[in-house]
Amino acid sequence: MHDPQSAPVRKRSPGLAHDIVAELTQRILLGQLVPGEKLPSESAIVREHGVSRTVVREAISKLQASGLVETRHGIGTFVLERDQRQGIQLSRDTAASVRGILELRMGLETQAAALAARRRTAEQLLQMRQALDDHQDSLANNDSSVEPDLRFHRLIAQATGNTYFTDIIAQLGRSVIPRTRINNEERGDTDLKQLGQMAVLEHEAILRAIRRQDPDAARAAMLLHLSNSLERMAGE
Repeated sequence: MHDPQSAPVRKRSPGLAHDIVAELTQRILLGQLVPGEKLPSESAIVREHGVSRTVVREAISKLQASGLVETRHGIGTFVLERDQRQGIQLSRDTAASVRGILELRMGLETQAAALAARRRTAEQLLQMRQALDDHQDSLANNDSSVEPDLRFHRLIAQATGNTYFTDIIAQLGRSVIPRTRINNEERGDTDLKQLGQMAVLEHEAILRAIRRQDPDAARAAMLLHLSNSLERMAGE
């Protein structure tokens, strides 16, 4: 007879390892697990997720393959420093380089937004909402809003459930936010606070579409945001 008081271990399925990979990847990319930090032990992950050791080992193997962690035998698994020399090579901070990055993002992030609308979880929605609230608070206090802005875009990538999206956004780093890439001479009299407020409105439209699980609207809202960013920051 089955003991109803026991804590059953979930049977192995392709999604179980993926769920662990997605969660740990998010924690790494959002800075909750920093380079050099040791991951929770295998036993701790087993208890937390109610899965077998085989599933945990599969997840760790996937994280190793993505270059996010390394396992030191007899010690544990540690978060790796991202080696930018092996990633996407970014040119110097010019309007031309901003244009190129935004054009890349139009293809990448519009699809990410559509997938996020289909696959996002309630928890991910809450995290996106918090990122936008933090963005607005930063603007109101005349603080840098780069971190919450970048966090919002990373969370959308994470919500796709596809670690290739999160990997590419991570490699792009702060260059995802155009206003961090243009030098003062090229920027001229541009009011960054006003640009930030316009971005907030566009982000809200993206979040609304993702919340109601409308992939076409999410794709369109992201395209509008990136097109407007291109016009504002990397015009002719």
